[in-house]
Amino acid sequence: MEIECRNQVTAPPALELSTGLGLDLPDGEARYWPAAFDAGEAAELFVALRRGIDWREEEILMFGRRVPVPRRVAWHGDPGAGYTYSGTDHRPQPWTPELERIRDRVRTLTGAEFNAVLLNLYRDGRDGMGWHADDEPELGPNPVIASVSFGATRRFCLRHRRRREVRLDLPLPHGSLLVMSGATQHHWVHALPKTASAVGERINLTFRRVALR
Repeated sequence: MEIECRNQVTAPPALELSTGLGLDLPDGEARYWPAAFDAGEAAELFVALRRGIDWREEEILMFGRRVPVPRRVAWHGDPGAGYTYSGTDHRPQPWTPELERIRDRVRTLTGAEFNAVLLNLYRDGRDGMGWHADDEPELGPNPVIASVSFGATRRFCLRHRRRREVRLDLPLPHGSLLVMSGATQHHWVHALPKTASAVGERINLTFRRVALR
């Protein structure tokens, strides 16, 4: 199903790296860094992740049956940082040097601590993510979700749960960071729509803090 988004956000070119740009989300909190990693560092990290991560095909439970997801997936984190969503249980693979390096940058910019990361590889415009919220019990009541993007710029959409006409369309470019926090997951859903446009590969990492098992 086509996902419609409006109210596109463009960051000012002279945005202060240390503070990011606060986004106007009623009932939510979000900040955006369009260049948390410079072009050279982002390119280096993209290559390392593309080659070094064990990308896997995955299925989710939908309407009582298991269907393949349109992307490749990996889950890394501290021992015991398991995660379950859509009927699929994830056991963490160890942190790689590149993942620790990215986590350190995110921690420096946001001041938040993370013990796990979900990685998604979008191979082209046919891969995407439907409307959802990161509100699983393991994440706690008001989770901080830090989303880092490498590779092709893709359109990220946010929509208020009750006021469905309140939407936000945000391009996530190579090396960018978006952080959603506070009550955002209670009141908003988000998606990465598929596109018929010719786009290259994109790797997205969403850092979280999950309850250890």
